Amino acid sequence: MKRKIITGSIVTLFIGIFLYFSFGEVLNDEIKNAPDWVPLEEALETAQLEENEKLILIDIYEVGCRFCRQMEREVYPSESIRTLIDRDFIPVRVNGNSERPIVYLGESMSQKEFADKMGLTAFPFTVVMDSNGNVLNSRRGYMGVVELSRFLNDILRDVRQT
Repeated sequence: MKRKIITGSIVTLFIGIFLYFSFGEVLNDEIKNAPDWVPLEEALETAQLEENEKLILIDIYEVGCRFCRQMEREVYPSESIRTLIDRDFIPVRVNGNSERPIVYLGESMSQKEFADKMGLTAFPFTVVMDSNGNVLNSRRGYMGVVELSRFLNDILRDVRQT
């Protein structure tokens, strides 16, 4: 009987330790130098102001996605990406599995429906829009600092040439 109690206690302890570290990986810690994410509706309103010539950068993520967390913690806070975002983009984050409402071009829908409308095929999914809400380009999957910088700069170059 004593052996069962000791074995049960050890198993419970290991499960507790495992859960503690697992949830520690998923839960958000405060990220230094993270972009100032704004709601989509506010981003569209801000982008339409005449003096504001910024595009809208939308990060569609999933809570349990390892690569989404990696972009959130390592890519977006990097100095070069933050400089680029702050200068030329209005950053928006959308949970691609959330039922929370979002307003896009006057239409109310869930964040999941919005992600589907954007053509979501995998997480993370990055979308760039103009001030009218038209999708200029999108890309699925993880992008490191160099890839995201190239992606955003290519879009800016194309927009400025037209």
